[in-house]
Amino acid sequence: MNSYFVIYGVVIISILAIIYFAKFIFNQDKGTKNMQEISNAISEGAMAFLKRQYRTIAMLSVLLLVVIVLANYLGNSSKGSSSALSIALRTGVAFIVGALCSALSGYIGMYMAVNSNIRAAAGAKKGLNKALQIALKGGAVTGLAVTTLSLFGVATLFLLYGGMSSDINIIKEAPSLIVGFGFGASFVALFAQLGGGIYTKAADVGADLVGKVEAGIPEDDPRNPAVIADLVGDNVGDCAGRGADLFESTAAENIGAMILGVALYPVFGIKGILFPLVARALGIITSIIGIFLVKVKDDNDDPMKSLEVGYVITSVLNLILLIFVVKFMLSGLNGNVNYWLLYGCAVTGIILSIIFVVVTNYYTSINKRPVKEISEACETGAGTNIIKGISVGMESTALPVVFISLAIFIAYKLGSAALPGVANAGLYGTAIATMGMLSSCAYILAMDTFGPITDNAGGITEMSGAPEEIRTITDRLDACGNTTKALTKGYAVGSAALATFLLFSAYLDEVKKILGKPLSSWFAIDIGKPEVFIAAFIGAMIVFLFSSTAIRAVGNAAQYVILEVRRQFKEIPGIMEGKAKPDYAKCVDIVTKGALKEMILPGIIVVITPIVIGILLGKEAAGGFLLVTTIAGVVMALFLNNGGGAWDNAKKLIELGAHGGKNSEAHKAAVVGDTVGDPFKDTAGPSLHVLIKLVSTLTLVFISLFR
Repeated sequence: MNSYFVIYGVVIISILAIIYFAKFIFNQDKGTKNMQEISNAISEGAMAFLKRQYRTIAMLSVLLLVVIVLANYLGNSSKGSSSALSIALRTGVAFIVGALCSALSGYIGMYMAVNSNIRAAAGAKKGLNKALQIALKGGAVTGLAVTTLSLFGVATLFLLYGGMSSDINIIKEAPSLIVGFGFGASFVALFAQLGGGIYTKAADVGADLVGKVEAGIPEDDPRNPAVIADLVGDNVGDCAGRGADLFESTAAENIGAMILGVALYPVFGIKGILFPLVARALGIITSIIGIFLVKVKDDNDDPMKSLEVGYVITSVLNLILLIFVVKFMLSGLNGNVNYWLLYGCAVTGIILSIIFVVVTNYYTSINKRPVKEISEACETGAGTNIIKGISVGMESTALPVVFISLAIFIAYKLGSAALPGVANAGLYGTAIATMGMLSSCAYILAMDTFGPITDNAGGITEMSGAPEEIRTITDRLDACGNTTKALTKGYAVGSAALATFLLFSAYLDEVKKILGKPLSSWFAIDIGKPEVFIAAFIGAMIVFLFSSTAIRAVGNAAQYVILEVRRQFKEIPGIMEGKAKPDYAKCVDIVTKGALKEMILPGIIVVITPIVIGILLGKEAAGGFLLVTTIAGVVMALFLNNGGGAWDNAKKLIELGAHGGKNSEAHKAAVVGDTVGDPFKDTAGPSLHVLIKLVSTLTLVFISLFR
């Protein structure tokens, strides 16, 4: 009962914090009439896209709901008609609730971003700190809403499905029944991230290639017909898409850890199942404190340092609070468990999150060796720039993989040492590490949404002709936002790697239950079996095929934009002289239709393939598919995210004056590299975070059908 008091108490505190931050945002000045017109155009375009996208996702979700209910009914028919129907309906309800909560988190992220950008731009008139506070608090609403919705949804479904029952068997069954919640969240997140990523990069590529390269006009120039679509894209990709992405991350990881907690029920009781939720709840509180403490003293301060201070404070508070949480919940029913070793697992996860931030910063920062090497390669043309960028992206996968492997190994060994001779003790140690890594999720997501808000604020000041001193402030925040977006992508893929290890372990446990084996017995995945090898082979291929279709989708949608921008430059006289206004709405509509059309194929490929593998080749083959898809997906996501981020900042380094500065030959080469990197880092890469978790939750939902 105490655990539920903490969970729902934190939910209430978080809601109050969301109301406070939202009220702060909406009480701020909205700037000049010209700024408001631009902001309104961005808001209308973003909301129109989201409405049409959610309509498409809703239709796909209803179809999938029918499949889920039928599959679970047929797959559990051996348990009796009434039991099979109960399992099927509860899994279906969990799926719909997860999908709705994921969609709502994306909507909240979008709504707050398009209402914060104009206020951040206007706040720049009062100085750097004012604009920083507005942008971060706007992002904080998203971060808190996402993590709170995830916590509330999982905890409430667990309660409704038997979490407070006096029957131990019902309590143990409840986490498996709410897997549908994670799958629903993953399903919406895939299409939200994929569709948003295609939109944002198609608009960005189209605007850059025609505006900056062909016409030679600056970024965010109001003469560019695609500039509003580009600014809309920052919101639909980096706010709605990322909000849904991290929502499903927190949901899937909580559920995976709870399923592993079931195996340790004799040791910890229900506390072992509820620990992930309590740890997540306290992480929300520390994130709120960290957000409140971010500020700069004057306009000469570095805003990135203040954000880093907030992150460090959040992480330190998590380290302190987790001592008490682990001691209270994981000392064992008889108080005979060495909880300090389990606390070491949580510390391992927190350290891994910091390492990921540092490593990602190294490979994507404008002042570090990799980006400088790419910018130097631009002096000899686009070809050498592309070669160097691909090389940096591939290199950047090494350290993260090493540190993920070390974290899993250390956490596993600490968990095993804390509970010697107890089955799944090591796996539960990795679950605790995952909770440690995700304890700062709300703060990280606030920093992530901070990026597109400041990007939009810079675009609004540029298009409205605001004074140079205001543009200087928004430019500094925009540069800071680019860094935070890159860091959060590294954090997201690191947490995804730990999460999928959890979900893979949960899958093995579910197989043992279905086969009637005790959880302590070993269920092996023999890669030497032809069906398992084939499934694993297909798993690696799916990662490349999905990435290919996502990147191609950006290219296809971008072509529509390029042709439209060229047409307007040619057919509407006076645009280049500033005497005629471009048709922004036409570009927004074209990108919207193109993105929604192009997102269907890659999404369907991901959903259908693992189901077919499990039905045709069996549970063991599905496990092989899941294992290799996870490994290949994590490595590919690291390559795409870091390579794309490095290309982006190599261009920015040249625009700051290096290697000839703007409009030089090196700059033209850098724009080409950035164009290639855009779908890498903002479409395919982030979508892969979702893919590897979607495959894991999907196999858990449909496991009863597998041969």
